[in-house]
Amino acid sequence: MSEIDLISTASDEASTVDIITEIQRQETLLKTGALQNAIFNSANFSSIATDAKGVIQIFNVGAERMLGYRAAEVINKITPADISDPQEVIARAKELSIELETTITPGFEALVFKASRGIEDIYELTYIRKDGSRFPAVVSVTALRDAQDTIIGYLLIGTDNTARKQAEEALIKAGALQNAIFNSANFSSIATDAKGVIQIFNVGAERMLGYAAADVMNKITPAEISDPQEVIARAKALSAELATPITPGFEALVFKASRGIEDIYELTYIRKDGSRFPAVVSVTALRDAQDGIIGYLLIGTDNTARKQVEAEQKKLDQRLRDQQFYTRSLIEANIDAIMTTDPSGIISDVNKQMEALTGCTRDELIGAPFKNYFTDPDRAEAGIKRVLSENKVTNYELTARAWDGKETVVSYNATTFYDRDRTLQGVFAAARDVTERKLLDQALQETNMALESAKFVAEKANLAKSDFLSSMSHELRSPLNAILGFAQLMESEAPQPSPSQKTSINQILQAGWYLLELINEILDLALIESGKLALSPEPVSLTEVLGDCHAMIEPQAQKSGIRLIFPQLDCPRFVGADRTRVKQVIINLLSNAIKYNRVGGTVEVTCHPNTAERIRISVHDTGEGLSLDKLSQLFQPFNRLGQEAGVEEGTGIGLVVSKRLVELMGGEIGVESTVGVGSVFWIELNTSVTVHIIDTVDDQTASSVITTHEKADALLRTVLCVEDNPANLMLMETLLDRRSDIRLLTAKNGKRGIEIAHAAQPDVILMDINLPGISGITALKLLREDPATAHIPVIALSANAMPRDIEKGLDAGFFRYLTKPIKVNEFMDTLNAALTFSELQ
Repeated sequence: MSEIDLISTASDEASTVDIITEIQRQETLLKTGALQNAIFNSANFSSIATDAKGVIQIFNVGAERMLGYRAAEVINKITPADISDPQEVIARAKELSIELETTITPGFEALVFKASRGIEDIYELTYIRKDGSRFPAVVSVTALRDAQDTIIGYLLIGTDNTARKQAEEALIKAGALQNAIFNSANFSSIATDAKGVIQIFNVGAERMLGYAAADVMNKITPAEISDPQEVIARAKALSAELATPITPGFEALVFKASRGIEDIYELTYIRKDGSRFPAVVSVTALRDAQDGIIGYLLIGTDNTARKQVEAEQKKLDQRLRDQQFYTRSLIEANIDAIMTTDPSGIISDVNKQMEALTGCTRDELIGAPFKNYFTDPDRAEAGIKRVLSENKVTNYELTARAWDGKETVVSYNATTFYDRDRTLQGVFAAARDVTERKLLDQALQETNMALESAKFVAEKANLAKSDFLSSMSHELRSPLNAILGFAQLMESEAPQPSPSQKTSINQILQAGWYLLELINEILDLALIESGKLALSPEPVSLTEVLGDCHAMIEPQAQKSGIRLIFPQLDCPRFVGADRTRVKQVIINLLSNAIKYNRVGGTVEVTCHPNTAERIRISVHDTGEGLSLDKLSQLFQPFNRLGQEAGVEEGTGIGLVVSKRLVELMGGEIGVESTVGVGSVFWIELNTSVTVHIIDTVDDQTASSVITTHEKADALLRTVLCVEDNPANLMLMETLLDRRSDIRLLTAKNGKRGIEIAHAAQPDVILMDINLPGISGITALKLLREDPATAHIPVIALSANAMPRDIEKGLDAGFFRYLTKPIKVNEFMDTLNAALTFSELQ
């Protein structure tokens, strides 16, 4: 064969190959065109394709249906941004600019920016129809690229947001457009041939069903990945609907589409691993140029979320039904007569108790006016109106009248009720039969009135007695003052009285002082019983009190030949009490222990904590002791336990006063006694702030009017403490000694405190209220009236802790009012605030 023949033969063979290739290409184009036409002829999606600048090039029938425009009105004229909500476009541009850290211009760029960077993009957007109406859409954007991967345009596929997970892909013309759709993982796109064998299985289908495309293409039909029972049921339902036999299988899935009927249905898909999920499937027939069916396109979305919502809704519905049943059961089981009315007072529902109360059936009551079933209809109607105006009423009494005339007194509690939109529905009321209670209340009221009357008479008599005793005590003091005064003058005048005269004078003095003691005790008892005795509770040092009592009682003990033993406390102990009254009680117990002791006997005082909160002070004597009978008579006014004829003087009310005083101070008093051995009288008082004083203070320093604590620091702040109680002064000294920036000045009365304040100009003043001479409140007033001291902040430190006391102090102008016992942290914070305030003046 010649070279020319070889070339000719080769040329013929090449031509044949080209022809075959061209034929195959044309067949592919025909198939692709049919696929594309199927998508663009579907009204289920709005498919809008643009050029690279965003100008619309394709506007399918779905877009026409959704947006109201004809394709000719938008193609080559506007961009998708022109049919989108402008505010949402601006907001999207702003969000993407922040997210991607680059400036994005509001407009079409904001709709496709992610897609232009190769980022899959699905978002929500409001589309604006031609008529101006709006609807929410879910939009999927894909960049269209040519063979060189250059962007040639964009595809925007939209679905109505009410079916936000529906098919995103529609087949349009070949190449980049088709690949963009089938590369989306948000929808399962399955294309089959005319017999149902799968030809295309996109990434969305692979993701949802777990199969690789190669596992199913040219091997199975969609029916084989669908629930077989549902396929059979669908075939049966369609056969009945369309009056034609339909074979269970693939035919049942596409029968309507094959007849040109739009078809969207629910179906359960079965994954490769056997698990199942509900899907919504849209089916479209694929046709060739001659309108012959060459296959089917099934676009599916996972319906799991919606199914879960439906299941939850069913549960909620069932729960609501259960709750309604439960509520009805509670209403019926209630012992009260329950009913509801509309806002005008017409009964809308009742329970069995309401039926029993009125003697009417539920059907007879519903629709009737509420007021008709009461003896006073106007009051019943007023009750409904009151509920509507005030939202509720409580204990609203009415008398119900049953159809047989029986009357029942009921107490109504009612409230308004609303629906879920907060619209008033009416009144919910519960009535309880209170007939018996009313009778009991009436009897109780009559009894209480009788008791109140008797109590008033008794209190009046007791008050009259107390007032008489108080008046008598005060009236006796004046002549007694003269008697004792002149007797003392006679005892000391020159020349000295004769022995017989001296004996008479001693008798006068002894009787006079005894009478004064009696008057004081009677006055105390009168004040206690009338409730007029004022106490000043504060931290009281037992070391000081017992020392004072020892000194006061020692002469009496020596005169009687009684040995006294007082404790040496290992550490300071403090109780919360009235200092004067504590001494009064202990002196009384000591005096009794001496008077009723045996010759040469002993009186011993002990002091120890009884609990963490209480300290017990006991007085032991070596007297005759008390029998059980006499113990039971203790603490009775004017009862001297048979000692009236004895040589020892006494009033019989000292222990009564002591008991009342201890109890008023929050304490307790008691006695233990053994006949022939002696007695132990004890009191218990509450512990107070314990002040640990390291350095002892000598008498000269303690009694000094002013104490100055010098500090090394040159920038000292001066604090003046006006306080008459040594224990409280030592507490302040100990607390402020910790502050190197403060020097402390002290004064024991208000007058001296004012003088020091004027001279020393302290930064802050700490002021007690109950001071000798002028009170702390009066001292504050005088400080405020003086321009030299008016600016100094004054903090009240007082044992007067009643709310009215605090209010009175603050109204008087104290910077702060702290009550004793003080809390250290609170005190320091208050002091710092006062120092800061002073510095700003």
